[in-house]
Amino acid sequence: MQAKPTNSIQKGQQYEDLALAYLRKQGLKLIARNYKCQWGELDLLMLEQSTLVIVEVRYRKNARYGSAGESVTANKQARIVAATKHYIMNHKINQPMRFDVLDITGDIQLDWIKNAF
Repeated sequence: MQAKPTNSIQKGQQYEDLALAYLRKQGLKLIARNYKCQWGELDLLMLEQSTLVIVEVRYRKNARYGSAGESVTANKQARIVAATKHYIMNHKINQPMRFDVLDITGDIQLDWIKNAF
């Protein structure tokens, strides 16, 4: 049995691992993980056929105050877009792309929202 994470960084890592495993089962390939720059951080950068998919992983213990996906505010979206622009320029990316959210509620409920914003 796997030990429960003790802090928010470990919990975030655990849920990103869960999201990554799920997306790989759906046929996506990992390009980069936790890409950081001055504009923010990108959780998962994946490839689905020829499309670069930027995946924001969100977790909520329950949906009492809305889904995890609903917690991706306009401000958070702007930071993700800015960090993506940085990644694209630095890696000279020229291909179709989209922004997805992988919403995890509780321990097992996953909702993959394609083209979330």
